[in-house]
Amino acid sequence: MMKVIQHTAETLHTALVSNSHDLAQVYSKYTQAERRLLEEGFRSGQPGSLFPPITVHSDSDWIAAHPEEPQDFESFYRDPYRRTPDAHHNTIYIQTIGSFGEVGALTDQYVEWLRDYCQAFFYGLSVKLLPAVPVSETGCSFRVNSNSHNLQIRTGDLLRFLANKKPKDAFCIVGITMIDLYPEDSWNFVFGQASLSMGMGVFSFARYDDNFYSRSYAGRLKKRLQPRQGDYSVFEGYYTPPITSTLLLRSCKALLQWMEEGQSGTSGPVKASASHPATHFPKPTQAFHTSKLWLRRCLDILEKEEL
Repeated sequence: MMKVIQHTAETLHTALVSNSHDLAQVYSKYTQAERRLLEEGFRSGQPGSLFPPITVHSDSDWIAAHPEEPQDFESFYRDPYRRTPDAHHNTIYIQTIGSFGEVGALTDQYVEWLRDYCQAFFYGLSVKLLPAVPVSETGCSFRVNSNSHNLQIRTGDLLRFLANKKPKDAFCIVGITMIDLYPEDSWNFVFGQASLSMGMGVFSFARYDDNFYSRSYAGRLKKRLQPRQGDYSVFEGYYTPPITSTLLLRSCKALLQWMEEGQSGTSGPVKASASHPATHFPKPTQAFHTSKLWLRRCLDILEKEEL
């Protein structure tokens, strides 16, 4: 049964700003316009609010199926394990694993767009792409999912690979792939996994393809296949989703969310994007229209004259 989760403005103010004197002092240093924007969060669910209420659509939704203690801003701020950038660790590294759509300049540009999006979102941090690696270079375990019949690679092995690749100046390193993931043999799949303390994570965009759950999905293996561990030839020519506007939007959102929680060869994307400027490939941004309108409303609040 659908359920809407809402809280009073007073409860939200305490959770988002805190009654702590030092945090209240930090909040007071924002401009009036900045506070007006932040205080939209106190009006969640009210008519015209920037922030809709949280809606639980069924008992199988994550919030209902995995109850967790709520976290307010003060507990987040004072968490001893919370990672913050410093002068020596101020770069986000993105490591692509396996193929991304059809091989070619447009695919390389897609990865570059992801980098640009992260650069804009995580203001003040540098975002760099590491040279792309094939699945075989990670040395990861893999399997064929018994339900969906698509290839999957194991997250724990990928995290160990990323730990060895992480540059010294990294704030975090994030692996991204178009191949489905699983964390343990007993799990059906997982969207991603991260080690917050070590500043690394890995995330798959495979299930953001509109056709992933259809029986005609091209990534479903057409015959019963039991691949031999260590024989990565099964990934050669393996299908990965085409780059569409919707997939680009979902990928951007997923990557940013994962890195927020994680605060978490030369022919690859870096070189290719230099030889194929973005102007050759109009960005497929149709799916971003709603987000663009939302950001325009945020800017309208910030640009209002001080009272």
